[in-house]
Amino acid sequence: MSSAMHGLLVFWITVTVIQWPLPSAVGATFGATDSVTEIYVSFDRNNSVFSFRERPDDFTVAHARFDNAINRTGFSYLSITTVNDYTYQLNSSVQAYAAGLAEGFLTRELISLHFLNTIGSFCQNRTTSSCQKLETFLKQNLDWITDNVNANPDDSYWYQVRLFYEQIRGLQDGYQGTPAQITMDVDDFLGIYLLQISTDVYDISKALSDDGGDAEWPQYGHCSALIKLLPGNKEIKDILIAHDTWTSYKAMLRILKRYDTYLHENPIESDPVLGHTMTFSSYPGSITSIDDFYVLSSAMVTMETTNPLFNKNLYKKIQPKCVLESVRSMVANRLADHGDDWSQIFSQFNSGTYNNQWMIVDLKNYDQYFHEVLPGFVTVLEQIPGQIRYADLTDTLLSKGYWASYNLPYFPDIFNMSGVPEMVAKYGDFFSYDQSPRAQIFRRDQSQVVDIESMIKIMRYNDFKNDPLSRCNCTPPYSGENAISSRSDLNLPDGQYPFPELSFGLGGGIDMKLTSLSMAFETLTFLAISGPTFDPLPPFQWSKAFNNTSVPHFGHPDLFQFGPVYFNGTF
Repeated sequence: MSSAMHGLLVFWITVTVIQWPLPSAVGATFGATDSVTEIYVSFDRNNSVFSFRERPDDFTVAHARFDNAINRTGFSYLSITTVNDYTYQLNSSVQAYAAGLAEGFLTRELISLHFLNTIGSFCQNRTTSSCQKLETFLKQNLDWITDNVNANPDDSYWYQVRLFYEQIRGLQDGYQGTPAQITMDVDDFLGIYLLQISTDVYDISKALSDDGGDAEWPQYGHCSALIKLLPGNKEIKDILIAHDTWTSYKAMLRILKRYDTYLHENPIESDPVLGHTMTFSSYPGSITSIDDFYVLSSAMVTMETTNPLFNKNLYKKIQPKCVLESVRSMVANRLADHGDDWSQIFSQFNSGTYNNQWMIVDLKNYDQYFHEVLPGFVTVLEQIPGQIRYADLTDTLLSKGYWASYNLPYFPDIFNMSGVPEMVAKYGDFFSYDQSPRAQIFRRDQSQVVDIESMIKIMRYNDFKNDPLSRCNCTPPYSGENAISSRSDLNLPDGQYPFPELSFGLGGGIDMKLTSLSMAFETLTFLAISGPTFDPLPPFQWSKAFNNTSVPHFGHPDLFQFGPVYFNGTF
């Protein structure tokens, strides 16, 4: 086994491609099949021993169900439930570790394939010294985290951080099929832990490079997001909340997840955290969404779009004494009751990595009797290294009827400190907050959104050869990047483009997720579509894609032509 595969066992599976007709959104289903696998995790309290079981017993602490339906619907499905027993003092740690064990065991084949597709060659393209620096940084970070957890055993924030790492350790042990003892030790460099924090790692790597990396073209993800109020007769009929993830097509091995883990806020409290149950889009080997898109039992929907960081000097602020973004987002999701405290919880110990514009939609601040959005309904937060800004933008949403997000900072000071004005001066409106292509497309088309069908249409929108807002100083004179859901694979490999963002690449929008007040409030349901957008564009197909061997895609369907599915954890 090569050093790059340390900590991972590789499972090879044969993938049979099954093509399915495209259903309408009205006819979308929950994707139930007869291929569900299950596992139970038992815990012998007398001997502190975990074990896997095919059936429940008196010692069951976690139950997981999994359906690898990716060739049928474009997604696999995972649901995890833990047993909430108030009488056992380590209950939350037992739940977290057991939940990780169950997920790691049931999804181990997809974890292996996703690892090969995304980070299996991570250090092959970097010098030995740079990877050693990264490993040292992550070890120092974990040591600092552990010291703070041990020094603050009853603090709610640090208690949730502890549970996060214990769940990751369970995921690692479940993947290996060897239940062990509960611990925060996840020091598995180039293993599952790196899959979990992969979005943080790109910024850490730049911070550790001698020159700050290629700051002009940082490797950041893209997304599009839209919150839309549906008006009724002098009232608000419904609220639609949608998100597209943009990234490399190598990441299209997807899992929709539901966690019912009744973790306590701290060792003293007996009540579960407010965000004890969540549904979200995710990936193999991660206990967070990464996209990020969550529907929470606290009656909130949280999502983000990633912002660029062009100011090379800010990378110097990224230091090991921090809590990484993936950890902070999960802690905030579990503990927060409203958008304001979500922002304050997330802001603590800012890592300055994976810098995003977060949108927290608090559905509790909607008066269903009067059909009114109340103050504090939507909170927007942005971070860069050393800086956090957040504000209640409910009035802005009410005045415009929509709120859109598209990878450019809303807050002027964040926009300026990120180095974006220099990019506007050099390359033009593509980097402008108000005049970028997606800003203009959302502004032009949002009024056409009147129901779920039309919301899907705008979030999957890409007509780059005909839309004047998709044009650029390019040859040919347009780019598949200039749309709500990107299709960079349809740009010409030999085209002429003024900067890399507009050019050819095997990447773009890889999904769409959508929920509403009526869908999310009680059942935590959302609608999802897997794969790059099509209609009027051709569907993406690996076997026909230019230079397809340059991007690993083990376990993927060949053809991504899937319709919508509804998901709430029932399958």
